[in-house]
Amino acid sequence: MKVDFWKNKKVLITGHTGFKGSWLSLWLQHLGASVVGVSLDPPTTPSLYVKANIAKNMISLREDICNGEKIKKIFEKYKPDVVFHLAAQPLVRYSYDNPVETYRVNVMGTLYVLEAIRNINTVQAAIMVTTDKCYDNKEWEWGYRENEPMGGHDPYSSSKGAAELLIASYRNSYYGEGSHNFTAIASVRSGNVIGGGDWAENRLIPDIINSFQRKKIVEIRNPNSIRPWQHVLEPLFGYIKLAESLVNNGLDYAESWNFGPKDDDVRTVQWIVEEISRQWGGNSGWKKDGKSNPHEANYLKLDCSKVNFRLGWSPKWNLNYALKMIVEWHKLEQMNHDCKKICLSQIERYMEAK
Repeated sequence: MKVDFWKNKKVLITGHTGFKGSWLSLWLQHLGASVVGVSLDPPTTPSLYVKANIAKNMISLREDICNGEKIKKIFEKYKPDVVFHLAAQPLVRYSYDNPVETYRVNVMGTLYVLEAIRNINTVQAAIMVTTDKCYDNKEWEWGYRENEPMGGHDPYSSSKGAAELLIASYRNSYYGEGSHNFTAIASVRSGNVIGGGDWAENRLIPDIINSFQRKKIVEIRNPNSIRPWQHVLEPLFGYIKLAESLVNNGLDYAESWNFGPKDDDVRTVQWIVEEISRQWGGNSGWKKDGKSNPHEANYLKLDCSKVNFRLGWSPKWNLNYALKMIVEWHKLEQMNHDCKKICLSQIERYMEAK
């Protein structure tokens, strides 16, 4: 990461009030960027956005990304150099009950952001965030590469696969070789992102922490499911590093990228809950919920060979240390420590890690 690169750089982030967007907004503020955020209200109460006072050193706007005309006017007014598109409906279980909203936000919202970028000529780089679940998951034991087919069993996953096809179409149609548009657009797919300050419903780590804080046994839906777990700072570091390469090298990096953990950190849900329980201490424990739950993939893994080789990116923190950072974050928050300072301390530690 080139710290000086971001000094006074004009950055627009969609979805900045969410968990991942809040960490990214704080990190870019810390690097000296001039940050504008576009989002709805924070999706949870409590939220990292409020707890860490993310809005203090940025312009924070409330707007639905599906309001195409309003989004276009925001881009025209602030003329960003770099765009990070994170706004989404991000939950698998929620998508089963709300498929129309899921497709509207994840597909049409992405379309309106792409149109807003196309409408101005200031954006040098755009990072379009999707998910590892965009792939047509065959439950293979090996990782998916960036050129594997898109798919998705549930509405959330398939909406993200559709968003990937949309992004590729815009890149090929309007920003290819010989085009007069110079924006370099990349899509990024990360694993199961975890970290301090996540209070989303029906998500494993928040469910575990919430139960342990209340001294209750946590109920787990699919203890044998295997996921590519990674601390939130890992893919965010990759997105920031990729954005620098897009600005400096243009179309050479304008493609899709996987940002996943090392093979040793692809673990079962049961392993995660037992390791957090060990680190948390006390009488924490878990049990299977015994309910009938909608389909979720049992096995999913990313192949990150391309990003390791071409971008020089690889995870810095192993999963044990990532869980340690989460336990530390929530124990300090429980003791009323300043959440922004907790986040910045962990960001600094990450940047110093080799």
